[in-house]
Amino acid sequence: MGASKTITYREAMREAIKEALQRDDRVFLMGEDVGYYGGTFAVSKGLVEEFGEERIRDTPLSESGFVGAGIGAALGGMRPIIEVMTVNFSMLAMDQILNTAATLLHMSGGQFNVPVVIRMATGAGRQLGAQHSLSLENWYAHIPGLKVVVPATVDDARGMLWTALEDPDPVLIFEHAGLYNREGELTVNGNPVDIDSARVRREGSDITIITYGANLFCCLDAADELTGDGIDAEVVELRSLRPLDVDTYVESVQKTGRCVIVDDGWKTGGISAEIGMTLVEEAFFSLDAPIARVCRAEVPMPYAGHMEQAALPQVEDVVHSARRLVKPNG
Repeated sequence: MGASKTITYREAMREAIKEALQRDDRVFLMGEDVGYYGGTFAVSKGLVEEFGEERIRDTPLSESGFVGAGIGAALGGMRPIIEVMTVNFSMLAMDQILNTAATLLHMSGGQFNVPVVIRMATGAGRQLGAQHSLSLENWYAHIPGLKVVVPATVDDARGMLWTALEDPDPVLIFEHAGLYNREGELTVNGNPVDIDSARVRREGSDITIITYGANLFCCLDAADELTGDGIDAEVVELRSLRPLDVDTYVESVQKTGRCVIVDDGWKTGGISAEIGMTLVEEAFFSLDAPIARVCRAEVPMPYAGHMEQAALPQVEDVVHSARRLVKPNG
């Protein structure tokens, strides 16, 4: 292991952007208030002073306009990092992302790649109401032509951006807003991180817990609590929702025989259903119990703090689901 330092998720993302700007003159950051204001979540704070307004570009309040401009810049040979303030506002750029960025390579017969990276904050838990608390990474994972990554650790937050910028196709990076203040150990002089494979974050033998994003830490806490019941839980972090690393989580479930899927989105039509179905297709005869899902409640996100927490996956929800599968009569 190399040297490490304690850093917040926000600082790791800022380091990633800074390193990309230093490495490649084609890279620039664009979005609402990313310049002298420093970004809504302070990720780009200080970058305009260092790199100037040509490379840290404030945009008008028009997601469709500036996402379209970024796609055009990518087609013209640049390597833009587009910051959409939150996933909630990305719906205003859906046409650009789905009908343009995701389709041009196919529609041009392979002549035109769109090497654009679009970053956006996602998730609830901060009492911002139904219109500012969505987790729509599931939606984007449905679309061929896009890659969808969900870094949870500071190493992944720092290392995935450069890999995404080197990709010839559009990459969407979803950063859970609840992680920005979270500290972690960042590997100093770490290498770029792949954006298409899952990681087993905790080894176990009795049940597999599959998750992504901020729920990784909820699931790790749940796994620790389950040890008090003599249940040894394995935690698999997806890290990428498109492509899904099916082999890694199938292999885990084939070993443990049981599975809980923890998803920040709604259950209906969500990524948890896709994961569950692939397990039925690939690991059915290894299952010793039904597959369980822990997702956000099927409601618009409440504003009141206690109701918001009740609508989101919690440690006790994961623990209860795992106990029910491993010790149904316990």
